[in-house]
Amino acid sequence: MTAQSFAHSRALAAKLRERLGPFSPDVLLILGSGLGFLAGEAKDAVSIPYAELPGFPTSTAPGHEGRLVFGRMAGRQVMVMQGRFHGYEGYDTDTLALPVYIAAALGARTLLVTNAAGAVNTAWAPGDVMLITDHIKLFGDSPLRGPNPPGHDRFPDMTFCYTPSLFETARRAAQKLSIPLREGVYMVFPGPQYETPAEIRAARALGADAVGMSTVPEVIAARHAGMDVLGFSLLSNMAAGVLPQKLTEREVLDTAAAARPVFSRLVIACLEGLGAGFVP
Repeated sequence: MTAQSFAHSRALAAKLRERLGPFSPDVLLILGSGLGFLAGEAKDAVSIPYAELPGFPTSTAPGHEGRLVFGRMAGRQVMVMQGRFHGYEGYDTDTLALPVYIAAALGARTLLVTNAAGAVNTAWAPGDVMLITDHIKLFGDSPLRGPNPPGHDRFPDMTFCYTPSLFETARRAAQKLSIPLREGVYMVFPGPQYETPAEIRAARALGADAVGMSTVPEVIAARHAGMDVLGFSLLSNMAAGVLPQKLTEREVLDTAAAARPVFSRLVIACLEGLGAGFVP
């Protein structure tokens, strides 16, 4: 990332400290398409629209509210990104990573990231929840491209991009709630067009279980900033070519709405698990 972008993240973190006082988030929670309802679980919340932060981008994708919510959730102090940014909106990777570096500057040590994704694995179904164990990124720039900020690893290792010890946190939470939990690999495509059936066959051959248009830049930035990462995909539809039908944005949002009770309980239980000492 550029020195200017890194300085911007620090300046915005300082501005947020003025608004938040002694509050310091433990966890950054990034909510995907149709999943913004989770921000409503925050207690004693302070909501700050993106538009109130100088130079902070706006979220234009449907189902993304466009505000930061700070509060307590399941015993953790959280910074909730209610609406993320995507490369297909015209933003560069520095912009996609900006909220992560702000959260790290405010003290967050864990990223819990969610998205709505298309199921590539034909044994799965819309409404399933997938624990992201790894990802595939073949397209677009890295958020780390450019000068390396002081105190950050120039070549961060991605072997444990998603923190293995947090997998157990997710598994325990799902087991406690009797929620079937898929585990698999997420592959990012640039969008905004949905993938072609041929691209989905290629993704399956490469080992992907789900595809989407987000998450990976934020995860790379989080690891660069020294944060632990836990990620979930809500499988909102079967990927292109799996079923003989077109993909629609409405299907994604409708599935997210239907999965609201299950997904909320799982995320809350995971946050409780973090508080119970499962953080590495």
